[in-house]
Amino acid sequence: MKGKPMTEEDVANFCLALPGAREDYKWGGVRVFSIAGNKMFALQNLRGASLAFKVDKDLFLGHVDRPGIHPAPYLARAQWIIMETPYPLATDELQGLLQRSHQLVVSKLPKRVQVGLQL
Repeated sequence: MKGKPMTEEDVANFCLALPGAREDYKWGGVRVFSIAGNKMFALQNLRGASLAFKVDKDLFLGHVDRPGIHPAPYLARAQWIIMETPYPLATDELQGLLQRSHQLVVSKLPKRVQVGLQL
């Protein structure tokens, strides 16, 4: 699957395979992937057929300079980016960024919650 772009379902399956991840729907159909109850790390369909997630603060501007990647509405101040389908990134890069988004959110959780997630 390295060569072909990820589909929305590929992304959803990847996100749900991350430790402690769960999904629900909010705000009229936005698919939310979160950890520890309500700590979001990825959103599908925030703005049409799209994917949004958190990136490292020092890499945010570099990502939004790339074709097809933009600051996420309402979430850019927290270093979230958004891209529409088909996603403009190769599978391995997109999976790495989603995993990093998950790690960034987990790192902000209390240590006892991190331990409970067996991370």
